[in-house]
Amino acid sequence: MIRMLKKRKEKELEAQASKEVAERSDAALLAQDETREAQSQVEFPTHAIDEKERHDDYRTEYAAVVGETAGENPTRTLWSDAWGRLKHNKLAIIGAVWIIIMVVVALSADLWAPQLLGSPTEIESEEMAQLSRLPPSFEHPFGTDMLGRDVLCRVVYGARVSLAVGLLATAISTVIGLIMGALAAYYGGIWDTIIMRLADIFLAFPYTLFVIVMLAVLGSGIQNVFIAIGVLGWPSIARVFRSAILSVKENDYVDAARSMGASDKRIVARHIFPNSVASIVVYATMNIGGAILTESALSYLGMGVTPPNPSWGSMIQDGQTYLATEPWLMLMPGLAILTTVLAFTLLGDGLRDALDVKMKDA
Repeated sequence: MIRMLKKRKEKELEAQASKEVAERSDAALLAQDETREAQSQVEFPTHAIDEKERHDDYRTEYAAVVGETAGENPTRTLWSDAWGRLKHNKLAIIGAVWIIIMVVVALSADLWAPQLLGSPTEIESEEMAQLSRLPPSFEHPFGTDMLGRDVLCRVVYGARVSLAVGLLATAISTVIGLIMGALAAYYGGIWDTIIMRLADIFLAFPYTLFVIVMLAVLGSGIQNVFIAIGVLGWPSIARVFRSAILSVKENDYVDAARSMGASDKRIVARHIFPNSVASIVVYATMNIGGAILTESALSYLGMGVTPPNPSWGSMIQDGQTYLATEPWLMLMPGLAILTTVLAFTLLGDGLRDALDVKMKDA
């Protein structure tokens, strides 16, 4: 009986407590509603509303500018700025377009040149007398040589040799020059003395004569031309790269990387080289034209490409005998050399202006 009374009493107390909690909750909600109604009836000062509107307008405009910038130009780099300046340089663009045309024509020559113009090396003995030294015509736009071969076809295939020599020989000399210039500039001391004196020895001899001597030792052939021009062309690039490194290696970001424990290899590859590569790109581009001229001179002297394979220099040498009567035999390969070297020079000059961070946008 006593237990039943206790349980009943506990239930009554729980019900009373629940009722009090509900009443307090209803009172709190009523007070909150009254507070909101009072706040809605309060009028804020006009200047506060204007300030809030101006702040919202500023945030909206700022978000729009940030979104537009992120969408159109998310990152601004040296190369993107350089391209923006380069595309406004008409002469450089003309040079680049001509180089692209020459590369495409040379690489695709097997697909169309023999079918339309004939073989650049084979001789038709039965028709050689009728085809020999024909003037330019619709069938032979550049005329024919003394053996009846189409001059345009030989110029196209000669472009393969000249462009290959220019690109590969420049690549060889650039790699060697970058390594030697980095060692001389970054470490200095005895390394700088040895490398620069070695460069002076290479530069003391006439370049073309030095290449001829090297070919006399190695033997004639296109592979040896690559090696001779590439190996003997490193001193100039090494000097340019050395000067570029000396101008940037004492900057604060290099000292910071060194103080953080970065290795010499990492500092050169990640900090010094990217800030010095602009001058190397310009010099290497212009050096391609010089390599093409050197290969043409060697072929003219009979130390380059082995006949009957076509080369611009050997074509000029073959046609000089007929300069007075059939000038196209020399004129066409000569124009090919002139336009190609000029195109690389114009492109290199444009790259020099485009990669100069001090230049302002036009």
